[in-house]
Amino acid sequence: MNLSRRMLTKEEEDAVGDEIEVRREDQDKINKFSRLHSHELTLEEELKVKNKEKEELDDITTELELADEDDLVPYKIGDAFFHLPLPQAQELLGLSIAKIEEEIGELEDKMATIREEMTQLKVELYARFGKTINLET
Repeated sequence: MNLSRRMLTKEEEDAVGDEIEVRREDQDKINKFSRLHSHELTLEEELKVKNKEKEELDDITTELELADEDDLVPYKIGDAFFHLPLPQAQELLGLSIAKIEEEIGELEDKMATIREEMTQLKVELYARFGKTINLET
């Protein structure tokens, strides 16, 4: 690690003297921002998983369009596979897609709410601390 020693510039010297006291409410806002950011990352991971699941269900739907009407199709329910007639399998697949789309919408709404709160906290904290705080995620 290269640590070079140098004298502070006049601006840096002045900035050190102007340190802003961190009040309890400021620390609470910083902590809340951190928790929101952590929650946002968790939701992003969940969203990735749900989008992948939806993509897989869409691929299966496309594959089933090529199947013969009279075929029995293996369909997974829980941990078991059942051989179902094609129309019934397509109907269940449609319900699964609708459910996952709803879950994706809920996750996106939660993320939007979290991002709004984070933006508001950023505004308040940057107004108070300026460049002495870094809230970039």
